[in-house]
Amino acid sequence: MAMTYESIVDAAREKFCNVDVSSVEGTKAFQINIEGKAVNGIFYIEIKDGKVNVEPYEYYDRNAVLTMNGTNFLKLINGKLDPVVGFTLGKIKVDGDVNAALEMIKFIK
Repeated sequence: MAMTYESIVDAAREKFCNVDVSSVEGTKAFQINIEGKAVNGIFYIEIKDGKVNVEPYEYYDRNAVLTMNGTNFLKLINGKLDPVVGFTLGKIKVDGDVNAALEMIKFIK
């Protein structure tokens, strides 16, 4: 199946829909910038009131922006790319609160 922006957003939704985020206080929001040869797009992952929302929009009042290509995003959410290794190798760029981003990623382990 060809990777599309929609399939990436759907994969993120599916991955986060059953995650227990009740331990997160307040609102945490992350904009994901997908940049690559095949797929480009922006969406956000918001943790609020014990629920996760994944929407295909920009999020201005965010904790961090994560930039990566679609393949690495899918590897990340499927546990095939360790986030710390991804950051170290430059496969994932984080602009903003790196600790908050790591906290968000650990929910999908």
